[in-house]
Order: sequence, then C-alpha cells, then structure tokens
Amino acid sequence: MNVRTQEGSAGDVGRTAIGSGRAPFRRPDTRIARFIAEALGEARTVLNVGAGTGSYESAAREVTAVEPSRSMREQRPPRLGRAVDAVAEDLPFADGAFDGSMTLLSLHRWSDVTRGLREMRRVTRGPVVVLTHAPEVVRDFWLYAYAPEVLDTEARRHPRIEDIAAALGGSGTVLTVPIPLDCTDGFNEAYYGRPEMLLDPAARQGCSAWSFVDDGVRERFDEKLRRDLDSGAWDAHHGHLRAQSAYEGSLVLVRATPDPA
Repeated sequence: MNVRTQEGSAGDVGRTAIGSGRAPFRRPDTRIARFIAEALGEARTVLNVGAGTGSYESAAREVTAVEPSRSMREQRPPRLGRAVDAVAEDLPFADGAFDGSMTLLSLHRWSDVTRGLREMRRVTRGPVVVLTHAPEVVRDFWLYAYAPEVLDTEARRHPRIEDIAAALGGSGTVLTVPIPLDCTDGFNEAYYGRPEMLLDPAARQGCSAWSFVDDGVRERFDEKLRRDLDSGAWDAHHGHLRAQSAYEGSLVLVRATPDPA
C-alpha cells in the first residue's frame, strides 16, 4: 500500500502555494480539450487521476476525480463534484471499473509513476490517456537561452514517453499536441509567441518548475529577456513566433489501449 507522509501530491514542491496563484493563468484551453476528448473516444465513465481543480474534465462524459491534495480538492467548482482523496499508486477501485481514464499534466507530482500508471491500467477497461511534456524536447524551447535552470528542472521531472508507454502496455499512440498562440493554459510553452507574459511573476507562478529555482535565476531571466525585448534581439531570432498560429513543442498526448484477451 502507498503511504502518504504529507498532505498533497507526492514529489512536488508546495502545491498549495503554487495553486493559489494559478487560476488566472491556468485555464483549460478548449482546443487542447478537444484532443483529450478525441483520445477518450466513446468512454462514458472516466477516471481523472491527479485531477487538481478539475481542468479539462469537460472533455469527458462522466468523471470520477482522484486528488490527494486537500487544497486542490477544496478549489474544485461545485458543478464538478467532490474528488476522491487517494493517490495514483493505490487507487481504491475494482479492476476494470472505468471505460477510460486520464491524467493531465500531473505525472511529475507522483511518487512512483510506473506504479501509478499500472494502477490506472488495472482499473480501466479501455483507453488510458496521458497529457504530459516529453522531456527530450523540453529544452528546444527558446526559454532555454534565458532560464536553462527552469527547463532543466522541467526535463528532469517529466518521465520519458517510452517509460509511460511501457508501464501502460497494450497498444499505444503518441501525438504532439499543437499549442495555440493564444493558449489559455499558461505552462511555459503557452507563451511561445508572447514572451512579455513571462515577465509577469504571476504568470511564471502558474508553472511549478519556476518554484524550484532561486531568486537569482528569476532575476537574471527577467533582466536578460527585458534587455533583448527592448533591443529587438528577441524578435530578430524569434519574432516569427508572434504570428505563428500554433507551436508544436513538448506537449504530447499518450493513448494506450489493452491488447485483446
């Protein structure tokens, strides 16, 4: 049995503090939601593991949410219903209890990703859908030239796509999810064509990797990016992104279905 030694999601920095400033900058994007809904297909009953405040639950028909952080459970809108207090590694459901399951940008908070994914597979008859960041391409983003420590942290925290697929077994697909230019879900790459947004500390707070670096990193980032925006250096290298309707970066959707018996 998985033992929880503290309130909240295992393996993450103070999620209560992070969550308190996320809402204006971390709103589900309807275009990303469509990819999730398509991956779930005809699944009627869907388990959402590491559900947080319920982002993207509208992509499923009937959702059972699991969230170990009390602060996150308390922030869920009443229309979504209460979340079960449990962890991915020890799901309190019978084998094959759900038509489908999903976990969305939460793997990096789990204490044992392989065990959690195997638990999802155990309780799911159909597709298991994982929205995550592919660590091998995280550093390809322009932000790496300004705050390498942030993206190094991001790359270390996210499990390899091959490991996710191996844990889920069965037959799977991996799809790169295009990030819209006006994406409302404010992870780092959501600002690929709006660099000024990342100068707002509240926007950065919405992406938890920034909480793992010290003030010096944030100050150097702020100074360097402001200087390059003022001088035109950023636009000389990356200005085309301001008019690019979508960006294909590290955001991926992994979908796995069980092999026929």
